[in-house]
Amino acid sequence: MSLRRFSVGLLVFAGLLVAGWLTYRPDRALRAATTAVAEMICAKTFVSGLDPQTTFAETMERPGLRRLRAVMRYRVETDMRMVEASLLGLHGSRALFHDGLGCVSLQGQKAPYVPHSDVSTLRATETPPALPDFAETNPVEPTDPALQAALDHAFEEPAGPPLRRTKAVVIVKDGRLIAERYASPIGIDTPLIGFSMTKTVTNALLGILTRQGRLSLSMPAPVAEWRDPTDGRHEITIEQLMRMTSGLALDETNSGFDPTSQMEIHRDMAAFAVHAPLIAPPGQRWAYSSASTQILARIIRDAAGGPEQTIELAWRELFNPLGMRHVTLQFDGTGTMQGHANMLASARDWARLGQLYLGDGVVGNRRILPEGWVAMSATATLDTDYGAGLWTNRSQHVHAQGRARQGIPADAFFAFGLLGQRLVIMPSQRMVVVRLGDAIDPDGDIKGVARLVREVIAATESPATAAK
Repeated sequence: MSLRRFSVGLLVFAGLLVAGWLTYRPDRALRAATTAVAEMICAKTFVSGLDPQTTFAETMERPGLRRLRAVMRYRVETDMRMVEASLLGLHGSRALFHDGLGCVSLQGQKAPYVPHSDVSTLRATETPPALPDFAETNPVEPTDPALQAALDHAFEEPAGPPLRRTKAVVIVKDGRLIAERYASPIGIDTPLIGFSMTKTVTNALLGILTRQGRLSLSMPAPVAEWRDPTDGRHEITIEQLMRMTSGLALDETNSGFDPTSQMEIHRDMAAFAVHAPLIAPPGQRWAYSSASTQILARIIRDAAGGPEQTIELAWRELFNPLGMRHVTLQFDGTGTMQGHANMLASARDWARLGQLYLGDGVVGNRRILPEGWVAMSATATLDTDYGAGLWTNRSQHVHAQGRARQGIPADAFFAFGLLGQRLVIMPSQRMVVVRLGDAIDPDGDIKGVARLVREVIAATESPATAAK
């Protein structure tokens, strides 16, 4: 081979490498990984009060992060209440804790906007919750042997990986807390991260704004970047964003290269998401997309009047009426709540959220969500088992049918989150079941959750338990 041909080949190869780098941007995928680690350690350390070393070890067992474990490093600055993560000093990310507002990722040179809200004052309202209060100061350990066995099975670990790592289970029947259990050092007031269960909180806030007449499901999404009537995105409705049928190129794979992963490294997450192009007509194609829900979070912020008003709305209209006292909403660098993921709440508080949906959006004598909102949210989208901010068994989809065969009632619907966060709402049983943990199997311990539900139903239907 001549030197000239070799040089041309080398240039072509180099050009392909550069093109591949510019197309896939592995540096962004690596930054997404360090961002996820920094945010998780920050939230679990400073909000949940858990051990950062344990959190790091469990976080690095996740698919996608596991291969980086040997080179991932983290540092906790306790005085600054900050966590930094990097890959041997490269692609570093930092997350900073703020009282009542959780952790915000520090992206770029510009300081993040921190809402000027005194969450402790908002939380300390004298208005009594409309839901019955779970007043017990200690975990409610059932006396019924069948319920005890159900909890035992929920916390069992297999002989080898993947581990289930159940952290908390709460069971509410007919509005009464009948059983719960926690893995040490977690307690009844420990805020635990819900990951995508946060989408149901976004659903609730959209419902509240709809009840107030400030938004509607059928209206074109009020996104400034889509205001041009000739832009195909102009016709995307709020409901289509909720159902993840917007047609935008925002499919989620959690690979590090997908839009949701890339969104996490931006100071303004929604601004990144709204620039995605259309790849299908709105309403005709479904793809799971946290980025779509983050667009809704910005719509909530704008409809409420700003970041501070969003926090006030959440506490005044949702958390306080439900008695959810141990809640931390987290925000991006512009003061927009992370509506797609990462809210923290105690297991009891997650159960209280479930009670709102079990009660068709009414608590006590107060309607929180519009009439018909819950049914809409639990109605399957196209041919999937996803509704509008909730997953659902009210579907012919193979996953819905599989869950029903495993013993989860056909009318059930759910808030699901990464690593096996499960809020199961069962109207036919007048029951809510919460399971939180760090299960790293691909199904998020859905078989274990199904067994828990199946055994709890059997126990509560038994004459001995019913008599109590």
